[in-house]
Amino acid sequence: MDEVDLPVVVVGAGPVGLASAAHLAERGLEPLVLESGEAAGAGVRQWHHVRLFSRWAELVDPAAGRLLAGTDWVRPDPDAYPTGREWAELYLQPLADVLGQRVRFGTRVTGVARRGRDRVVDAGRATTPLTVHVVTAAGEERITARAVVDASGTWTGPNPLGGDGLAAVGEGAAADRISYRVPDLADQAVRTRFAGRRIAVAGSGHSALTALVAFAELAAQAPGTHVDWLLRRGAIGSAFGGGDADQLPARGLLGQRAAAAVAAGHITAVTGFRTAAVHRALDGLVLESLDGRRLGPVAEVVVLTGFRPDLSWLSEVRLDLDPVLQAPRVLAPLIDPNVHSCGNVYPHGARELAHPEPRVFLVGMKSYGRAPTFLAMTGYEQVRSVAAAVAGDRDAAERVELVLPETGVCGGAGLFDEAAPAGGGCCGTPVGPVAVDIGAAD
Repeated sequence: MDEVDLPVVVVGAGPVGLASAAHLAERGLEPLVLESGEAAGAGVRQWHHVRLFSRWAELVDPAAGRLLAGTDWVRPDPDAYPTGREWAELYLQPLADVLGQRVRFGTRVTGVARRGRDRVVDAGRATTPLTVHVVTAAGEERITARAVVDASGTWTGPNPLGGDGLAAVGEGAAADRISYRVPDLADQAVRTRFAGRRIAVAGSGHSALTALVAFAELAAQAPGTHVDWLLRRGAIGSAFGGGDADQLPARGLLGQRAAAAVAAGHITAVTGFRTAAVHRALDGLVLESLDGRRLGPVAEVVVLTGFRPDLSWLSEVRLDLDPVLQAPRVLAPLIDPNVHSCGNVYPHGARELAHPEPRVFLVGMKSYGRAPTFLAMTGYEQVRSVAAAVAGDRDAAERVELVLPETGVCGGAGLFDEAAPAGGGCCGTPVGPVAVDIGAAD
């Protein structure tokens, strides 16, 4: 089969994977989306209860919107903020339905390689097609591909509680009291698990802030509910975000609401706490920091310390990854939280995402490796450029067609610097406690 007749395999039927398929189809290329789950946005559906801080206007990819426009799809209100469930049901599933047989569910990718060559062989890498190894309910299969776009995300790889990137001593043994996702407190069983109890929340990103706000609302209704907020950084600093200076208003408001919860006494911030061990006690868990401090006992621990990419099934293709972030080497300096804390990255595409292995691209959350603060808009611009590159349209691949919103926060010391000042920064002063009603309707 001539290479031009081969599909471009896209791994993952999430927002960026399906957008990639839409851009490829628009250019006359044949996408084949492989999704291990049984529905579009399988990962998104697992945080169905969380409301996004991006509006529908920023969550519908342009090419996907054009593809859906030819159907009976009703475009959601561009100024509304959907939940994960709404994003999946009102946009991702209809998009997958339009793509039809170009999306295969229940198909787990187990490996990618050059056909007949392992990663050691130099000869023919630029001209030999790729082989994608998959497992389905029917068994194993090999798919020959023109290119591979990995949009599988990082959802399946949450970081552990341990402060050194590995599980803390005793973390596995205490798994029945430790969770790694924002809890759905609208679920009565989940609510009962946390109500009226002392809880530890570890993390300083947007997921952690979302959990803090949810627990503060629970505390207002269930006396005795209290959260110890564990931060590895030496000070709260810019953790609450840019407030009114954030060009995504809902993102700024999230930080303000979390700050208000701390100010109201529902949450106690514990800074510089890098968990080394988890000890069981009669009435819960005791957490021990690397410096010997002990916290607890707490009834439950919610770990929201970010995610990491699964690179195991890419072991036979040649990737050029930054040794720190596990992101493409050219992209890494732009997103490294050790260097800057702005969370602002100029739009980028195929050039920054390319690897020594021809026609293999990591996009979406996975392209960020272990770096935080990824926006759907960034992924949509990535796949627009990648589709252009695969189609041979170099001018379009190099062109920037997106302006990203500023966070309103920038501290040169970096997110992970324990000595970083608590205030100030090149983009304005981080927001402090403000008058925001906890428990008010969204």
